[in-house]
Amino acid sequence: MLRKSMSDLPFVSIVIPCYNEQATIRKLLDALRAQTYPLAEMEVVISDGMSTDGTREEIASFQKEHADLSVRVVENRARTIPSGVNQAVRESRGEIIVRLDAHSMPIPEYVERCVAAHRSGRGDNVGGVWEIRPGADTWIAESISFAAAHPLGVGDAMYRLNAKPGAVDTVPFGSFRREFFEKIGAFDETLLANEDYEFNARARESGGVVWLDPSIRSVYFSRDTLGRLAVQYWRYGFWKFKMLQRYPHTLRWRQALPPVFALSLLTLIVLSLWWAFARFLLFAQLFFYYLILGLAGLRLATTKRKAYLALGMPLAISTMHIAWGSGFLWSAVSGLFWKHG
Repeated sequence: MLRKSMSDLPFVSIVIPCYNEQATIRKLLDALRAQTYPLAEMEVVISDGMSTDGTREEIASFQKEHADLSVRVVENRARTIPSGVNQAVRESRGEIIVRLDAHSMPIPEYVERCVAAHRSGRGDNVGGVWEIRPGADTWIAESISFAAAHPLGVGDAMYRLNAKPGAVDTVPFGSFRREFFEKIGAFDETLLANEDYEFNARARESGGVVWLDPSIRSVYFSRDTLGRLAVQYWRYGFWKFKMLQRYPHTLRWRQALPPVFALSLLTLIVLSLWWAFARFLLFAQLFFYYLILGLAGLRLATTKRKAYLALGMPLAISTMHIAWGSGFLWSAVSGLFWKHG
């Protein structure tokens, strides 16, 4: 049921899908309690995918210590991100919905600036930019955090780079009025990743505006190992192909390059078993690819005075490219076999 605010400010519901986020959930809740927006006009709805670590205990401890911020937990038995977001929205009461992630930590003005953008009519789905920080205190985790914000890693994804205010294809998380959510429909629960991009594609096709405001900032904690980074980006690539089957016109150049690169590597590896020239082409491609990444890593290492970035950033970016491209290709191939099998 929609709650009417007792003031002239709209009541805001912050919805958070969550699973095994013991390490970061308290940071997020503390950041929400520090918001400049009145706590009496906010609620937090966490949709928990049956966490098995200490996430629920961390939330319960926060609830006990800080009764001035309404925090509720609902169980997400489907255990997917889009189902968690949809469930939290259904259970919420706000006029404006702010979707956040359990890996994030918004600045104190985050909610206030989202509301201001909506009240001034800037956009129908409003979001901001990420400040990416390492998920652990290790050299490879810090390298991953730099890679996740570097143009060679993310192309022209403006919410990860220096951005100007304006209409964009997509924003991380996003905030929207309940009536707009009901107009275009809930997040697609058949997509286990890229659900935000698909939601924003429908938002734009309905005539809505997706607005990026760089003053709306949040910290995002990146993955802490190459293995976890590979799993994350493989999922991104796999579900990106599924999304593009419905919205092929939304494909951007930065999304096309990783599968082309992965396919060229696979093709040359296979051909090199019989053809000497293919081995030369494979060597040349890898040499120039890692030369470019190595020079970028060396430049960053020099700028930041952290020698390990010269190795860590190329490793992280190549992991992102190959995992994303491989996931995309596997999604395409497996889809054909399933369709015709």
